[in-house]
Amino acid sequence: MPKSTLGQVEEYVALALLLPIATLVGYAIGYLLDKAFHTHFLYIVFLVVGIVSGFVQVIRQLTRMAGNDQS
Repeated sequence: MPKSTLGQVEEYVALALLLPIATLVGYAIGYLLDKAFHTHFLYIVFLVVGIVSGFVQVIRQLTRMAGNDQS
């Protein structure tokens, strides 16, 4: 069953926001942990974790969307 135009727009907007939000959340967690533990490297570690998790979620979402198109 084909999705409505609004449903397709929702999917693409969610896809576009997924990577930046995951990156921002990773950075924020690292920044807060740096402040709590008085360190200066955790923000980089969590920034990388956020970027990687964002890419993983984008890839999962794209494969899910590609699977729905073939049905």
